[in-house]
Amino acid sequence: MHYIRLFVLCALSLSVLLPGRGEAADLYSVIYTDASFYNGDTAQCDWITNAILYASASYNVDPLLITAVMETESHFYMGAGSPAGAIGLMQLMPATAAGIGVNPYDPLGNILGGTIYLRTQLDNFGGLGEYGVSTAVAAYNAGSAAVYQYHRLWRRIVKKECLP
Repeated sequence: MHYIRLFVLCALSLSVLLPGRGEAADLYSVIYTDASFYNGDTAQCDWITNAILYASASYNVDPLLITAVMETESHFYMGAGSPAGAIGLMQLMPATAAGIGVNPYDPLGNILGGTIYLRTQLDNFGGLGEYGVSTAVAAYNAGSAAVYQYHRLWRRIVKKECLP
């Protein structure tokens, strides 16, 4: 189940970054439409949209990527929680939120903290070229250590299968 969720998160992150989607439409409208699909409270959708745009501008993260992560993690539900203990719109773990210095129960703090954490993962994995964003999103979801472990395992499998 965890792998399916991770795959969906990566697929969503790639789909929102395709050229044309954000350029052809007003970003506010695109984000608001995504949020309102799950959350019927128009005031909350407006607030969430503006918070995403603010976080995007503050930390230089594509607003559509933030939207994709939030959509996958919480379906734009401010009170979201997970069995693993993740909290809020961006599903921050308490230790991650504490490390960043945000209150995960505060919706703006949660969005800013999630964006900071996403920016960190983009910086960590950006050197992987076309795989940088999907790897960063995987690290956002599963943690950097899990991604590094998977990457090492994958290299061993490829080496074993491809080399005589």
